[in-house]
Amino acid sequence: MAGWNADNAAGPMGAGAVTLVEGSSFCISQQSGDIVPHHPHGVFFQDTRIVSDWRLTINGKPLEPLAGWNRAPYQGIFVGRAARADGRADSPLTVERRRLIGAGILEEITVRNYALEPARCVVALSVDADFADLFEVKDGRARRQWEQARRSGRGEVSIEGRWQGVRKGVVVRAPEADVGPEGLLFRGMIPAHGEWTVQVTVTPLLDGRPAAPPVEYSPDTVTPQDRRQQAWTASITATRLGSSSVTRTIERSHDDMGALRIVDPENPDRTVVAAGAPWFMALFGRDSLLASCMLVPINPSLALGTLQTLASRQGKVVDPLTEEQPGRILHEVRLGVGTGLALGGKSAYYGTADATPLFVTLLGEVGRWGVAADAVEALVPNADRALEWIRDYGDRDGDGFVEYERLNDQGLVNQGWKDSWDGINFADGRLAEAPIALCEVQGYVYSAYIARAWMAYDAGDLALAAELRDRAVRLKEEFNRRFWLPERGYYAIALDRDKRPVDACASNMGHCLWSGIVDRDKAASVVRRLMSPEMFSGWGVRTLATDMGAYNPVSYHNGSVWPHDNALIVAGLMRYGFVKEAQRLAVALMEAAEITDNRLPELFCGFTRSEYPAPVPYPTSCSPQAWASAAPVMIVRSLLSYGADVPRGGVWVDPHLPEEWGDLHTENLPLGTTRLILDVSGPRASISGLPPGIVLHRSPRPPLEDLLELVRLTPKR
Repeated sequence: MAGWNADNAAGPMGAGAVTLVEGSSFCISQQSGDIVPHHPHGVFFQDTRIVSDWRLTINGKPLEPLAGWNRAPYQGIFVGRAARADGRADSPLTVERRRLIGAGILEEITVRNYALEPARCVVALSVDADFADLFEVKDGRARRQWEQARRSGRGEVSIEGRWQGVRKGVVVRAPEADVGPEGLLFRGMIPAHGEWTVQVTVTPLLDGRPAAPPVEYSPDTVTPQDRRQQAWTASITATRLGSSSVTRTIERSHDDMGALRIVDPENPDRTVVAAGAPWFMALFGRDSLLASCMLVPINPSLALGTLQTLASRQGKVVDPLTEEQPGRILHEVRLGVGTGLALGGKSAYYGTADATPLFVTLLGEVGRWGVAADAVEALVPNADRALEWIRDYGDRDGDGFVEYERLNDQGLVNQGWKDSWDGINFADGRLAEAPIALCEVQGYVYSAYIARAWMAYDAGDLALAAELRDRAVRLKEEFNRRFWLPERGYYAIALDRDKRPVDACASNMGHCLWSGIVDRDKAASVVRRLMSPEMFSGWGVRTLATDMGAYNPVSYHNGSVWPHDNALIVAGLMRYGFVKEAQRLAVALMEAAEITDNRLPELFCGFTRSEYPAPVPYPTSCSPQAWASAAPVMIVRSLLSYGADVPRGGVWVDPHLPEEWGDLHTENLPLGTTRLILDVSGPRASISGLPPGIVLHRSPRPPLEDLLELVRLTPKR
């Protein structure tokens, strides 16, 4: 999930870093709560670091950190203690910092004195801002020098920066503070067994004016952030399982997905899901589409908002700089913000091979879950333009496969989900050369054809439905002929520029199971390889097998374990009937989540479970991250075989939850305009609240291509 002007992940944030996020604003700090310039820390507003230095000292000495955690995705609590002046170990002074993020931050600092005597304290808060672009901070390379002006007055420090006619600023306020050379100073006497509290606000400035009202907080009031999160919680399902750990993981997923929602400023009624915190609080085509797809059964409106926002920015012209092409769905956009360092200052980049077919696939899916028909129909022209891009631009050489090759030397070398520069390689470790046709992208295209064929069938356009179905059949036949490696028993990860199979054993073929492009007679061999010791670490399926030349357990895409990747594999295993393997993989992922505080990160290292007792964190992993947060929902949904097709009047469920997870009870399940209650005990399932005309089928929902075969494109009744 690299940004569009870099092929690598962000620099390390330091051990125990705490991330807060609200909308597109976020804050990264040490576990102590301090923000230090030599780490990629800071308070970020509209992709600009408005606070680069934020360090608290008591009587001239830094705090000893004790703990730091998120009370909510947008609120952090940091606890430390002050050093004793006499050097003894146990200080009677503890410090609590409560931080709330909005457009800026509010920090409440409380010093408590547990001694029998009063304590004189000088509390100092250093403050600085460098107005660095998000990409400068992420990559650890400052490229611009802002001309700065710093002004101080009673209880206030303001910093303004100018660069090429752009003015940005920040104001830090605490009315009772004095001002020192580095920031704010507070002097006071804390009584024995007493405490002292102060609130400090940070507000961003644009052209010298506040960009938003100051963040406010009181223990007795509900903040706007709280209300927003509470509204999200009320809108989605409430799930309880016999396993308290799995229940907590699902609840954490719901909370994190709520925190990762952002709003398109041009259409405030549309909510979309950002890719991940801290660096990717932006709309990503692939990430947002896949995460939304995983969450459709519990919140289809998020998928609809994502589709509508992507449709409004669908490619219209050919632009080699941004790689925009007519009909193409973008890779990344910073909503309402033009970062100065991204591809000529443009805020959108289109260099992705998979977002365009995934757009069509998701549009077909939301229609089956009862999203308003007129909302789906309004996006059908965008789906058709997406299919035209597949034909006219995606399939560069007319062989039926979608390939990619970047159009400029600033774009991404690799344009599938493994978008690091070394993400696509042969079994011996050699890098594949573009144009590259990825195996999973062909699966996405296959599912897009099937989805659009059903939309055509529903609209009575039988000729178009037949054409698209035939196109899907031809693609599947050619894919299984060209990508299959019979001597190895798995699919090539890609075809290279010379149409040679790139023969590395990689997790990508698991996505092919999910899309249904895999021939039935090859599925068992694929599953054996995915669940082999070389691929399955004990915590999840690795991105690359251990016997491949490029394998490295501490790499971004060549041996690590990605939860979203595994969630799609679980779905693919269930699609082809490999229930025991799906359960084994699902249990491993949920056990990993339990160890990581019930939150699955973007990725973790690929070390074998028997060698290390816990998943080894990847140094720059995003957390929370959208498709990782959505993965537990996708896993449970897949093991339930829970599906819907409102136009055809059916809901399907065929549960195969692991025995150790216990029974399941879910309320507030959306289906069209109604809400359902689902209860599962072993193989038995019941649903209450079904609207008239909807029938419960106690079996998996048939794959769409099978349904098309059954109806044989006869006229609708």
